[in-house]
Amino acid sequence: SSLLESRIRLNEDSTIIPKSLSMMGRIVTALMCIPLGIVFGDERASIRANPIRKVVTMLQKMQARVQEEAKKEEALFEKFMCYCKTAGGDLDADMKEGEQKIESLTAALKSAKERKAQTQADLTEHQTSRAEAKAAMDEATAIREKEAAAFAKFQEDSETNLAALAKAIPAVEQGMKGSFLQTSSAMVLRRYTMEKAILPDETRQELLAFLSGSSATDYDPQSGQIVGILKQMEEEMDKALAEARAAEEEAIKNYDALMDAKTKEVDSLTAQIEKEQTRVGDLGVEIAGMENDLEDTEQSLAEDNKFTSELATNCKKKEKEWAGIQKLRQEELVALAETIKILNDDDALELFKKTLPSSAASFMQIQVKMSVARSQALRSVQSARLLAKKSQSPRPELDLIALAIRGKKVGFEKVIGLIDEMVANLKKEQIDDDNKKGYCDKQFDLTEDKKKELEMSVSDSETAIEEMEGDIARLTEEIATLTAGIKKLDESVTEATEQRQKENAEYKELKQSDTAAKEILKFAKNRLNKFYAPKLYKPGLLQESAVYIQVSSHEQKRAPPAPPPESFNAYTKKSEEGAGVTQMIDLLIKELDAELQEAEINEKDAQKDYEGLMAESSTKRADDSKSISDKTASKAAQEEALENEQDNKAATGKELMATLKYIHSLHGECDFLLKYYDARKEARDGETDALGKAKAVLNGADFS
Repeated sequence: SSLLESRIRLNEDSTIIPKSLSMMGRIVTALMCIPLGIVFGDERASIRANPIRKVVTMLQKMQARVQEEAKKEEALFEKFMCYCKTAGGDLDADMKEGEQKIESLTAALKSAKERKAQTQADLTEHQTSRAEAKAAMDEATAIREKEAAAFAKFQEDSETNLAALAKAIPAVEQGMKGSFLQTSSAMVLRRYTMEKAILPDETRQELLAFLSGSSATDYDPQSGQIVGILKQMEEEMDKALAEARAAEEEAIKNYDALMDAKTKEVDSLTAQIEKEQTRVGDLGVEIAGMENDLEDTEQSLAEDNKFTSELATNCKKKEKEWAGIQKLRQEELVALAETIKILNDDDALELFKKTLPSSAASFMQIQVKMSVARSQALRSVQSARLLAKKSQSPRPELDLIALAIRGKKVGFEKVIGLIDEMVANLKKEQIDDDNKKGYCDKQFDLTEDKKKELEMSVSDSETAIEEMEGDIARLTEEIATLTAGIKKLDESVTEATEQRQKENAEYKELKQSDTAAKEILKFAKNRLNKFYAPKLYKPGLLQESAVYIQVSSHEQKRAPPAPPPESFNAYTKKSEEGAGVTQMIDLLIKELDAELQEAEINEKDAQKDYEGLMAESSTKRADDSKSISDKTASKAAQEEALENEQDNKAATGKELMATLKYIHSLHGECDFLLKYYDARKEARDGETDALGKAKAVLNGADFS
């Protein structure tokens, strides 16, 4: 700050060493001022002072004043020269330090930019590596999912085929070819043999012929040919399934190892990327700070260089000016001393006594008649009174001055004193009006700005309140809609669950009924075979079915059938009719199997759809519940903000009312002044001018 003040003083030459007046100018000024100091007494008074003594006294005062100014200016010059010597030295050290700082900052800035570029390159490389690792994970996951799906399909088919073989082999071994061929397992086995089984063509044809029931002769269970083929297929399928499971386990193990390694790689790269991003940001801030510091230092160094150059130039200039001032002042002192010596010479004094008598005349023989002076002064005062009335500021002091001028007992010295006091009062009043006007203008500007700001704040608060109320209403409506949706969703889930339970109960009842019906039909068929085709008869099946029938009959509380009537003639077997009945029973069993299969498929589909509906409903309910929670929190926040904004609006409204009240009081305080300021100022200027003329007349001036 001291350096800045010194620069300002350096450019203001007149405030450091003012130029002296010329020697002849001071002498002439002194000689011209002598006749203006006329002192009026009464109408007969005259000036009796010695004019030469006054001139000598004034010259001596001028001489003392010049010597005093010389001492002050010499002290200022020495202070300035000291500043020239010290300021330059301090500045040199600062400039050297600035140059070193610029060099250091330049090197540090270059290093920071290189480190940032390298870190940015590393960041880009690591981001690319992480993206590649994630892509590899996604690709491996897609391949694994595809392999898992393929394995699941293969396993499902294999298990289905093995289950079919597990049923087929015992059935064929027990000679139940016909009953087995009517089952779904036979259809599965037939499809596998045609599409996927790896068999010689002759074997395939023989097996397909057996499974389709089109072989020329009945199958002999003792031969074991078909059983052997089926067991071989079972062994091969078991082996293939075991190998597939082993391969699947190995693939899962490899996939887990790959995902574990890639996850660690991605986590490591992510941590490194975050560190590098932080480092890049820190380096950016550091570089910006160094660049700003470098710019400021360079600018400061340039200003210091400029100031140093200007300082040297101005110091030389001041030394040259000081030498000229010393020479001129010395000449002035010599002129004053010689003039005083001339006027104080005895011969000159004797001559002045003869030529300048001490009579009733002044030094310049200037004389004004008192009556004329009084009339002129009175006219000026009356002019001032008219101006005071115009400005609506009557002044009794002017009446007092007018009375004093009209009266002849009061001397002009007292009247002049009253005029001086009046002029001083006018100047003070004008200063007060100026200050008051400045205060009023400033307060009006400040309060108007504050009023606009508060009005805008109130308007903004009203807009914000309206928006918040709209948001709260919207959130309330959305929450109500979501709540109603959840309630409706729960009702739909309950209804779907009840329907699913009902459908499942119907399926179980149908399955139980169809199974029972099949057992009865098988029992009936077996019973017919016992009589019409003993080779196809199965004793165990008959007993099991009989037990089932007994239990079923017991459960249904039906009476046992009546014994057959006695026959008087020999009975003839109706083999052909029995075969027809057997075929009809087989057809009914097939229809029951088809119905059971269809019911099972429908049950699976319905259960799958139900589970999907439950999952979707659960997800939607969770999402809607979370949305309700979020919207409720948002609504609470909006309500709190609305309350704060309403409080803010109320406080701002109170402040606005206080501001409007203050503006009203300002108008009451300032309107009159601002309205009549120019007129009052013009009137005061006129009054001051008129009083000045009256004073001049009383001092001896002639305005006639």
